[in-house]
Amino acid sequence: MTGSFTVEPLAPGDARTEFTCGVDALDRYFREQAGQDVRRRTTACFVAREIATGRIAGYYTLAAGGIFLADMPASLVKRLPRYPSVPVARLGRLAVALDYHGLGLGGALLWDAMDRAARSEVAVYALVVDAKDERAERFYRHHGFVAFGSAPGKLLLPLSARR
Repeated sequence: MTGSFTVEPLAPGDARTEFTCGVDALDRYFREQAGQDVRRRTTACFVAREIATGRIAGYYTLAAGGIFLADMPASLVKRLPRYPSVPVARLGRLAVALDYHGLGLGGALLWDAMDRAARSEVAVYALVVDAKDERAERFYRHHGFVAFGSAPGKLLLPLSARR
């Protein structure tokens, strides 16, 4: 991440109404739902804030989850205990405001999410995402995610891969 941004938890007073990433569902979620989900403890939301202006440049959400061992790629299963499910951190949403596209902020937010999940005191094996479209899937695959399960767009990255 460049020195001009800081990543921190979404705060109750954060100005979210002006955030626009170009994807209506992501904009609407951040403006209308993210605060409620954080208060209910169903997700954690982290924002990239431009240090000079305090403006929110991007965000992502993380939640705890699990995936069935049977859905995991065979190459990963051989290294795991034979429990029915594997604990994961689920990256629910990731968005960068239009004014900040092309700066590598999306990759930096993804790295921050992987790092937070790996540092958690609750054990998680991988970061999991459901890519919303082919463009998002290309982004995650570029960063090392692999497909799992039978549904399209389901991707995971073992946290050991962040090193």
